[in-house]
Amino acid sequence: MKKPLSYAVVLCLAGIDVSFAGPDKEAIKAKETAAWQAFKDKKTDDFKKVVAADFRGVYAEGVSDIAKELSDMQKWDMKSFTIADYNAVSSGADTIVTTYTVKLEGTYEGKDMGGTYNCGSVWKMGKGGGWMAIFHTNAKAEAATQ
Repeated sequence: MKKPLSYAVVLCLAGIDVSFAGPDKEAIKAKETAAWQAFKDKKTDDFKKVVAADFRGVYAEGVSDIAKELSDMQKWDMKSFTIADYNAVSSGADTIVTTYTVKLEGTYEGKDMGGTYNCGSVWKMGKGGGWMAIFHTNAKAEAATQ
């Protein structure tokens, strides 16, 4: 009799742990979209609301910190972006890892950068209670070769 009750308690506690694991997928996707929109619109203050001060990015052209991201923001002329295939996975109660694709139209320093990119971000719950992006990477998707 004790074993079935123990199993039920463990299952209940596991369910409670999962329910407190973090925000739902749509909530964190909204944060991700807000970061992209702020970058596109060159709104540095809005960008800083969702990107941590100790942010790091890794791209084909190099490693970036928040100062470089803000500098690069001014060099972009992003016309549009569309996020697809979004997935978010909790890694503990205070960390979320996201993967997705983004199709964008735009230029960087006058060079066409349009295309589909494979992206990943890491979000961390800040001390003030808000989710902040602490890491981002993207790579332009290449056509599969046979």
